[in-house]
Amino acid sequence: MAAQRWDPHLYDDRHAYVAHHGGDLIGELDPRPGERILDAGCGTGELTAALADTGAKVLGVDSSPQMIDRARQRFPHLDLRVADLRELDVETGFDAVLSNAVLHWIPEAPAAAAALAGALRPGGRLVAELGGSGNIAAIRGAARALRTELGLPAAAETWYFPTIEEYSAVLTDAGLEITGAWLFDRPTRLEGDDGLAAWLRMFGAPLLAEVPDPDAFATRLSDRLRPLLHHSGSWWADYRRLRITAAKPG
Repeated sequence: MAAQRWDPHLYDDRHAYVAHHGGDLIGELDPRPGERILDAGCGTGELTAALADTGAKVLGVDSSPQMIDRARQRFPHLDLRVADLRELDVETGFDAVLSNAVLHWIPEAPAAAAALAGALRPGGRLVAELGGSGNIAAIRGAARALRTELGLPAAAETWYFPTIEEYSAVLTDAGLEITGAWLFDRPTRLEGDDGLAAWLRMFGAPLLAEVPDPDAFATRLSDRLRPLLHHSGSWWADYRRLRITAAKPG
């Protein structure tokens, strides 16, 4: 499949809603001054900075060097590092871990959960949100159908969109206790009349693998999905999110 490449400027310019919606997680986490908090998958640093503004001591990590470079440009005062969430090589003993819109990119869910649990001190807490079961079902279904019509092989998607039960079991196996879980629809507005095409450029590498003309593919997919996902003057991604909270036994 095509490797997912991250364009931090496109991310900030056209997809700021990712961090905006993640702002709710900070209230759920309830950070306190002086706490050590890990922002696991920090992107360009928006939520890392918001956590630091509460007085917490924050470390932001992301697997993309490009995203970390952009985060350092935006927030040079923050501690920001390149790190793979499947095998975190950072200090442990964090009071809390926050993760927003990242874990659905890691199909090796048990490895990521074990790494996050290992970063927490006993009594520490986790607040995470990721794509849940049924996320972008319309986009994925239409893209698969279009690929078949064009004679392309089935996309080897590596997204991980679990149910509450599936992900609760993953975290439990990693040694965490579930304290809350919600699976909910969150249709998300995409900016511009090319909103769906811009979404594909940013996030759609799994659907564009081996497509010879990605722009033409995006145009045909947009035409197909316009009756379903374009309304009130805007494109809307059919997001479904899983939010989960957990704690490490003391």
